[in-house]
Amino acid sequence: MIKDIAILGAGGFGREIASLLKRINQQQQCWNFIGFFDDDVINKPIGHRNEYGEVIGNLDALNVYSKPLSVVLAMGKPHLLKSAYERISNSLIDFPNIVAPEASILDVDNFSMGKGNILCSFSSMSCNVRLGDFNVFNNRVSLGHDVSVGSFNSFMTASRISGATKIGTLNFFGVSAVVLPGLSVGVGVTIGANSVLMRNAKDGTLYIGNPAKKFDFK
Repeated sequence: MIKDIAILGAGGFGREIASLLKRINQQQQCWNFIGFFDDDVINKPIGHRNEYGEVIGNLDALNVYSKPLSVVLAMGKPHLLKSAYERISNSLIDFPNIVAPEASILDVDNFSMGKGNILCSFSSMSCNVRLGDFNVFNNRVSLGHDVSVGSFNSFMTASRISGATKIGTLNFFGVSAVVLPGLSVGVGVTIGANSVLMRNAKDGTLYIGNPAKKFDFK
């Protein structure tokens, strides 16, 4: 069954998601992409077009959309992702998991995820991986065995999460960030690009370097 789908967010990541939906349809016709919703009325007003479609409304318009609609939240920052989800009140909306044809789930019988997750090209999930809701896995992100991930986490390109790691909510992993085996990353942690986390992370903290150390811009 082909379902109507829209993307909330018409920026660069929204365009990447639109191209991903296009590739999924080339494998199997699943989605009828109707356009973007976006709250940036200055730079992306209603009628603004990119190479994949046009902005058809803002979040308020999405909340009064009168037909069943699947929606992808195309936001890379965890707090923005959570805030957008909490502002959606339309009971006709559902949030599918979007999995790239090039993504790898190594053992589908021992893998689970909630709703609204995005697995981009060449992301890899090993055995006994558990995902919550609304996590973003960019290109070539890898999760090792027995990893658990909560909700509203963003993993940038080529992040590598080693086996038996436990990840909570609202965490951000920079490009090529590495977490060593068996560690815990709780709430609101940022791990900088190319940083290697070698110890459990403290909530609400930024880690940078190899080995990654707590960093304060103040």
